[in-house]
Amino acid sequence: MDLKLRGQVALVMASSRGLGKAVATELAAEGCHLMLTGRDPEVLQQSRDEIAAQASGTIAACAADMSQPDDIKKLVAATREQLGPINILINNSGGPPGGDFAQLDDHHWQSAFELTLLAYVRTIREVLPDLKKQSGRIINITSSSIKQPIPGLLLSNAFRMGMLGLGKSLANELAADNILVHTVAPGRVATDRTNYLDQLKADKLGVSLEQISNEAKKLIPLQRYGDPQEFARVVAFLASPVCSYMTGSTIMVDGGMVKGY
Repeated sequence: MDLKLRGQVALVMASSRGLGKAVATELAAEGCHLMLTGRDPEVLQQSRDEIAAQASGTIAACAADMSQPDDIKKLVAATREQLGPINILINNSGGPPGGDFAQLDDHHWQSAFELTLLAYVRTIREVLPDLKKQSGRIINITSSSIKQPIPGLLLSNAFRMGMLGLGKSLANELAADNILVHTVAPGRVATDRTNYLDQLKADKLGVSLEQISNEAKKLIPLQRYGDPQEFARVVAFLASPVCSYMTGSTIMVDGGMVKGY
């Protein structure tokens, strides 16, 4: 299927690694012009070079810390300057640290709020003028915790739910401008973040990483972790002009792991 993404300008947040990089790679394969971003300039440049080597569109990169409002402003300005008006915003961030309630102080809560919720709000605010002119798309990447809380990830459980409410509200508010908004929630996808969480659990229980991952896979009907590109293909479809009569959707990409509706 031709997703009709060729020539579209996409800003992909937290795209130097993990799911963000997978989404950027998929959009590049569809012919998008991309702005990649991440906090580590060296890792970011390496990812940019890898994606650009196989892309037909322009692939740019700008280092930014999503928890810093000025960095977000500079990033959006750089995207417009180098690529033109923005058609697609892929909102994404690294997850907050794990921990139970007794382990988390005000600093942990404030930092997680800045990274996991407020950064998304700020980025949408900056990009919105372009999206209104372009009949754009906003895809907010969250977590399966919006449907089923994950033990030991209290910060993520709390703030990812805020993204669910934000996305649905924006879908209603922005429909008049033909801006379509979706929330996409990954389950156990094979990324560094998933490996970190498995290792955290393994260390806590005093068992091997392999044992934790094998036990996790037993809880997934498909009996495996997802591939990042499987997740990315869903995001690419939702961000495309082909997906034209869906908005406010919450899409789970979890292999059937979450048991609720």
